Amino acid sequence: MYEENRVLIAEDAGIAIHTHRDVLDALAACHGATGLVVTENDLAAEFFDLRSGLAGEVFQKFTNYQVRLAIIVPDPAIYGRRFSELAYEHRTHNLIRILPSVAAAHTWLEG
Repeated sequence: MYEENRVLIAEDAGIAIHTHRDVLDALAACHGATGLVVTENDLAAEFFDLRSGLAGEVFQKFTNYQVRLAIIVPDPAIYGRRFSELAYEHRTHNLIRILPSVAAAHTWLEG
């Protein structure tokens, strides 16, 4: 049965983004969902190194396909100044947000 306004939790849905190929797989898994919640554990360490391009690809693909993405990072500062800036810049983005908790993600995605 199709469940409307369904928020996917990456861990529960078996979604992890460790490579560039995983980005498209994650998007495919989100078909029909309101959005996706990923935690630090669902992401490769390279995601937090902005020079790797993995975060940029995730952001670009999710934006292109209009899929809402909540990335749970309680303390963006532990990943450095650039990642903190990225989190700050996305605090009001309509499709991608870096949030401190799963509860905050549900509030945003379901609101």
